[in-house]
Amino acid sequence: MIEPSSTARDEASKSEHPTTENQPISPSHEGASAAVVEDLQKKIQDLESQVKEKESKFLYLYADFENFKKRTVKERSDLIKFGWESVARDLLQTMDNLERALAHTPEGTDQNLVNGLKMVLDEFKTTLKKQGVLEIQSLNQAFDPNFHEAIGQESNPAAAGTIIKEHLRGYTLHGRLLRASRVILSSGQS
Repeated sequence: MIEPSSTARDEASKSEHPTTENQPISPSHEGASAAVVEDLQKKIQDLESQVKEKESKFLYLYADFENFKKRTVKERSDLIKFGWESVARDLLQTMDNLERALAHTPEGTDQNLVNGLKMVLDEFKTTLKKQGVLEIQSLNQAFDPNFHEAIGQESNPAAAGTIIKEHLRGYTLHGRLLRASRVILSSGQS
């Protein structure tokens, strides 16, 4: 049996199933197809605006999530750094009392005991320093209200506003004020 060629098959199918390609569109069909096209274009525009709206919402949500991640990382870091701030403040009171005890040791106290207490105090200070607790240097410095608390003023040849005495040493924790230095200022008069 001989197979007809593909062009012969196409010709045969065209004659069996006539298409509307070559036929003119009637005016009633033309109005209906224009309405369909217009309706489809409107649907496309609606869908495009919905896609743009969803993209915009997605971008805002993504930006919010990125900000949330950054904020969470910073909060965790701050919690690790400053979470023990109240404990550090309490330990400063203990260290102050130890310094006062050493400063007021009576004469005739066993020197080995005094040296042992000094070693404990030094070790205590070193441990606090490792954890980020640093002393605020105040003596002979200009008064800074961010780090100092003035409790008095005295006549002194030093320039006015210079710290001449320190009643209570101040400390910072990783750069944040832990306790302000309580100081006496020079009035600049001799």
